[in-house]
Amino acid sequence: MSILDLARLDAAPLRRDPFDFVLVDAFLRAEAVAGLIDDFPRVDGAGSYPAARLRGGTSFARLVAELEDAPLRRAIEDKFAIDLALRPTMVTVRGFSDGRDGHIHTDAATKLITLLIYLNPEWPVAGGRLRLLRGAADLDDCAAEVAPLTGNMVAFRRSDTSFHGHYPHTGARRVIQLNWVTDRAVVRRELGRHAWSAQLKALNPFGRRPHRA
Repeated sequence: MSILDLARLDAAPLRRDPFDFVLVDAFLRAEAVAGLIDDFPRVDGAGSYPAARLRGGTSFARLVAELEDAPLRRAIEDKFAIDLALRPTMVTVRGFSDGRDGHIHTDAATKLITLLIYLNPEWPVAGGRLRLLRGAADLDDCAAEVAPLTGNMVAFRRSDTSFHGHYPHTGARRVIQLNWVTDRAVVRRELGRHAWSAQLKALNPFGRRPHRA
């Protein structure tokens, strides 16, 4: 049985205000959750890391494979009325926030669709809750807020108005990000950037630049 519950994605409405997005809770099948939490890779420090360069367990590897497989792509294509058949994917992982994450942004223009799945068993605090925003200036002017609880998923079409962000949080914050991007050069560039960033952090862990996702 698959880990992703695509029927819940199919049933969820596409919301168009203030940009195209869909929210799905319990997107991860209940029987898979414990294994995914146990198998989540160790992520040292803040920032995004390519999933392929992390050592997760079997359940985590299965999830990444499903994220990059055709059934999810077709479901996203149907939901957003977009052709992604020839678009490469990129999966990155975050495990920790250092209080600098969450600045309002739209994502790079090379990203076509962003999909986020959270893996935090509880979330009692106000910070770190993703907000989909109506503009670039105010975190409180939001159309929707997503608690980063296990199984919660949000996907949106990147545009010049796809503003999102969250109030600062310091501590564990597990999220897997899948992007369909314009071409393979984007993937190569991003993988190189992440590798360089990881090396820089190892040399100077206190000199991190702000992260935005």
